[in-house]
Amino acid sequence: MQSLRKRKDGEEQPHISLFRGLFKLRLPFVHWEWEFPEMIQAMVVFTTGAAATAFLEELFGIPFEIALAIVIVHEALYLVNNLLGDPLIGGWITPAVPLITAFLLQYESTDRVYALISIEFCLAVMYIVFGLTGIAGKIVRFCPTSIKAGILIAAGFAACTGKYGFMSAANGGVGFYKNPLSWSIGVVFSLFLLFSYGFGDLKFKSSNKFIKFIGKAGFVPALVLSGIVGMVAGEIALPNLSEVNSFFFNPLPGWSWSVKNFSMLGVGFPPLNILASAFPMALIAYIIAFGDIVGGTAFLNDTKRYRTDEVIDVNPNRTNVCCGIRNLIECLFTPTCTMSGPLWTAMTVTVAERYKSGKQYMYSIFGGSCTFNASKVFFCFIVPLMAIIKPVLPLAMSLTLMIQAFGSFYVALNMCRTNIERGVAGITGGAIAASANPAFGLFVGVLLYIGCEFIATKKKQRLTEVEKGLALTQNACDIEKEEIESQLVGLSKGK
Repeated sequence: MQSLRKRKDGEEQPHISLFRGLFKLRLPFVHWEWEFPEMIQAMVVFTTGAAATAFLEELFGIPFEIALAIVIVHEALYLVNNLLGDPLIGGWITPAVPLITAFLLQYESTDRVYALISIEFCLAVMYIVFGLTGIAGKIVRFCPTSIKAGILIAAGFAACTGKYGFMSAANGGVGFYKNPLSWSIGVVFSLFLLFSYGFGDLKFKSSNKFIKFIGKAGFVPALVLSGIVGMVAGEIALPNLSEVNSFFFNPLPGWSWSVKNFSMLGVGFPPLNILASAFPMALIAYIIAFGDIVGGTAFLNDTKRYRTDEVIDVNPNRTNVCCGIRNLIECLFTPTCTMSGPLWTAMTVTVAERYKSGKQYMYSIFGGSCTFNASKVFFCFIVPLMAIIKPVLPLAMSLTLMIQAFGSFYVALNMCRTNIERGVAGITGGAIAASANPAFGLFVGVLLYIGCEFIATKKKQRLTEVEKGLALTQNACDIEKEEIESQLVGLSKGK
């Protein structure tokens, strides 16, 4: 490892400070190293992002080749966050996509293009203003713990009950009820590899090279195994290579068409009436993205406990500005229906879990996040690879969402320190997940917080309740520790 990218234990990974320290530029092979496990994962799950082509094809009648060219720009812009110092792996603002789709269907022809541009432009302005003024950081810092946890719980509920989870096949679900065998094997094996006590201990102690490799590969082994099982069982179609007529995809014609016919630079600034009607939709998308920022910040703060050798600077203001830059570039050149969000929870969890394993597994968290996003863009250009991976796309989406749900639940429950906080978080999460408008769920959470945790409750009383909650948590940990030690003693005696 070169001295330029080394750090002393307990320090930040080296970087180039920009804009008074708001951005921390890290260059490939200088400030972060290439991580092959993340490259392998990107080779399997990159088609998840490519699924955004379907929205562009259906809503705007755009040919697949042009839609893919637009999506490639979207995928490449995820690197903006990582290269400028944000360790989160960005993603879609997924829960907003159905709402955005319904909004766009109210318009026809060029007005629909204006509507899409308007949403992304308004969202970009919100991101940038809230980030540069520091409002975003204050929101995350002062947001009550119960509401933060409720947002995480809502994300978990939405993943479990959605199209790729336990939604019935009759209602369009493609998860458990559509592919029960491959889905079950994939989800259980994924969670085993990432979160199991037993495997977590085994990959540290075992000298077996195969187990070491599996331990470094994230959830990819689970996706490969469940994909093969699904094809053998007839749940998943075999890859169709007969349509492949080139090796590398040429995006230049698609980019040229998009800039001229499908962007703010090509069609002009949206009419004010469309811009005004798009603002509430952009606000809803930001509220959902705010939940991702809260969740991602909480998860990485939890990750810090496992690695003291590297300081991870998690800055919601930086995250906001980076997301704003991405959305602004897209609305100017290549707008997308999924918007540019701050977090792909499943992949952030996957990278963070391998990072927690120690320096020998991943030197810096930026190596994992940057390698994954850079590799994902590269693989989008390889046509045969896309054809091979395409049949397992719904399964890949299912596994990533179930990993997201698992991580969201355990971080949310760990955040809450009292039973009141857990109750408020649970109802808030249910309200957000069940409501078509996420703002309504947040409003319910705020009312519950005010009524149960704030009104007629003195500061000293709140602190006492927190201390009781911490004591109960510590007691539960002590009991669990005693049980584990008892089991270990029994195993050592051959019981």
